[in-house]
Amino acid sequence: MGQMERLILMAEDELTQYSTNARKIEKLRQKIGLSVSRVEQEQIKATLEAEMPTDPLSKVIETQRQTAALPFWGIAGLGLLLGISFMQPVDFLATALGGFAAIKIQQRGWKLQAKRLVLDTLKEIEQRTQNPTAEV
Repeated sequence: MGQMERLILMAEDELTQYSTNARKIEKLRQKIGLSVSRVEQEQIKATLEAEMPTDPLSKVIETQRQTAALPFWGIAGLGLLLGISFMQPVDFLATALGGFAAIKIQQRGWKLQAKRLVLDTLKEIEQRTQNPTAEV
């Protein structure tokens, strides 16, 4: 596992905590500062900036992953309801496809959010090293 994947996993762990983004960045900043060299930080930052999608759909999935997945959860639930109510086995296909799409959207949003957290943390580390007396 490379450094970037390890940092993304650390960010995912921070995302599970109920706290503000500033607190998550602060905790992650300490971990990154201890475990990743400055050169690697710059390389990871450049790689993440190049990888982060800029299209509007990806932005919505990153910031509102649950809202983006909600219609697909609805399709899955409706397919289940209609499949049971009308004895239509084909409707169970909508349940499977809707549930699969919803899960994949949420997984993609989770990864994008973790990458954004790592990127924001690396930017803050860079700001603090350039101007150590300023409050961020």
